[in-house]
Amino acid sequence: MSSTPHDPFYSSPFGPFYRRHTPYMVQPEYRIYEMNKRLQSRTEDSDNLWWDAFATEFFEDDATLTLSFCLEDGPKRYTIGRTLIPRYFSTVFEGGVTDLYYILKHSKESYHNSSITVDCDQCAMVTQHGKPMFTKVCTEGRLILEFTFDDLMRIKTWHFTIRQYRELVPRSILAMHAQDPQVLDQLSKNITRMGLTNFTLNYLRLCVILEPMQELMSRHKTYNLSPRDCLKTCLFQKWQRMVAPPEPARQPTTKRRKRKNSTSSTSNSSAGNAANSAGSKKKTAAASLSLTSQVPELGATPNRSLSPGRDGDLCQSAAVTPAGQFKEKHGGALKGVPPSPAQRLVVLTGGLSEKM
Repeated sequence: MSSTPHDPFYSSPFGPFYRRHTPYMVQPEYRIYEMNKRLQSRTEDSDNLWWDAFATEFFEDDATLTLSFCLEDGPKRYTIGRTLIPRYFSTVFEGGVTDLYYILKHSKESYHNSSITVDCDQCAMVTQHGKPMFTKVCTEGRLILEFTFDDLMRIKTWHFTIRQYRELVPRSILAMHAQDPQVLDQLSKNITRMGLTNFTLNYLRLCVILEPMQELMSRHKTYNLSPRDCLKTCLFQKWQRMVAPPEPARQPTTKRRKRKNSTSSTSNSSAGNAANSAGSKKKTAAASLSLTSQVPELGATPNRSLSPGRDGDLCQSAAVTPAGQFKEKHGGALKGVPPSPAQRLVVLTGGLSEKM
């Protein structure tokens, strides 16, 4: 029985030194490699559903794609949203391209809390054209990508700034048409503008109109309204948002915590408050009870020197009346005449003031 040679790096799963491989996150450049493979698997029968699935796999729902380049009439910058990204890639192949892939060299990665940014200053978009003639186009520029830091790792922002491009024609084709000046003149002309076909450029110009109309299209699709009604409702809602005043900022209410007092302190404080209130009531009653206000028929205040009477009651020894209506001697009232209510009130008020 022949035994296989022993591998020094082999570790049996049943041995004491078995170790699992450490899981790792997929690198952002590997996602570009997967996107290139998916683009190469495209067929001539690929429809809009295939391109929607492609965009869903590699782009976020709120992703944006930006292209910046300079044409003969000046610099251009086009930004399209997620709904227009599938159509952008399909127009590249509709312009005569048979193959498309991206090459990243010396890219720099920066990790954030929820995203990963890839900055590649030497990015090349390579397209292989089959018509009008066999040509290879290399479009060079700077590519900045922002990936979401999750399991899917899809692209959130795509910004490609084109610096230069080159169109390469095989020597074999030039040798075949070396004697035909018309074909050579046609081969010397560029088939792209800054590496982009006319189909792609026309679509980007159209996106300038289509991008603001995304709200109208979604409203028409959701509510089945006519284009005129969709435009009216959108304009009315935007007018409402512009006219409506901004809501004032509400100040946060600070809740005060209630102090918990003991039962004894509560009872003591309530008893003290009751005593203070009773004393204050007595003082206010005595102060507010004046003869001029309560007894209008008495014009002068009597002498309030009181002396005990025969029956132990407090009696007034001398009283002065202005008009001589009545005259008191020893106390109380005259013999045989009962005291009037005014006299009783004077005696009572004098007693209370002396006690106070």
